[in-house]
Amino acid sequence: MGKFLNKMERKFGRYAIRDLTKYLIAGYVIGLIVQYVASDMMEYLTLDPYMILHGQVWRLFTWILYPSSSNLFFYIIMLFFYYSIGTTLEHTWGAFRYNVFMIGGFLFSIIGAFVLYIVCMLAQPQGLDGYWFANSAAYGYYISYFFSAYYINLSLFLAFAISYPDMRVMLYFVIPIKVKWLAYVDVALLSVDLLFGSWVSRVAIIASLLNVLIFWLATRNYYRISPGEIKRKREFRRQVNSAPAYGGGMHGMTRHKCAICGRTEADNPNLTFRYCTKCAGNYEYCEDHLFTHEHK
Repeated sequence: MGKFLNKMERKFGRYAIRDLTKYLIAGYVIGLIVQYVASDMMEYLTLDPYMILHGQVWRLFTWILYPSSSNLFFYIIMLFFYYSIGTTLEHTWGAFRYNVFMIGGFLFSIIGAFVLYIVCMLAQPQGLDGYWFANSAAYGYYISYFFSAYYINLSLFLAFAISYPDMRVMLYFVIPIKVKWLAYVDVALLSVDLLFGSWVSRVAIIASLLNVLIFWLATRNYYRISPGEIKRKREFRRQVNSAPAYGGGMHGMTRHKCAICGRTEADNPNLTFRYCTKCAGNYEYCEDHLFTHEHK
């Protein structure tokens, strides 16, 4: 999976949306404003498979804007928190991989909603989760109730906890606690929902969190990154950027150099470079040697 992503990044990395979290947060704010200013419009934003199949295709995008909490204070705090961890993960993974992670979560949710809708249609008249619905429109409405950006944002937090398990946050602005313990609590609550929740909620959870499993397998090289190590690497990069660039390539000015093969971005502008988090020192590798080199 990691090699596949590297290959895709070389081909399509330049099309990645930079600062994607900023645009997502802006969308969440728009959804919050709509909820308070024109609440009647909210029913036109949901991920309703029936309505989408009947021409309301904008719902494929607008369901992301639907606020996942009615508590204004909590929701605003949540937006600041997710902006922080989202930008951190983008800096850690790179814009392309972060794009794939978030967009993949949205796509999995859309696919999950439509699979549920098809199953509902095939299961008539038995109904779903013990409920019987009069028509297919009612099924679509019922399914849309369970799909929002809540579980996708939760998947973002779990990915952050995998990468930064020992990062401390202030719970309720007072209690310092490591991120991994909050992640354990979330996983426990999700497990309860999976065991005792409805089939629709189970599919919504699995579809939204599937990208966590995929990206854990693809980005194990970033596992257990300490905040101190990230700070050290940032300081090193700042020193590199302020120092005279070493020669090489067409323009004689480069910023990245593989510690194995010595290639720079001047040799190949499409090369992707990453620092290895397991090497004791500031060693940078090209995409061909990032996962194959011997750790120093």
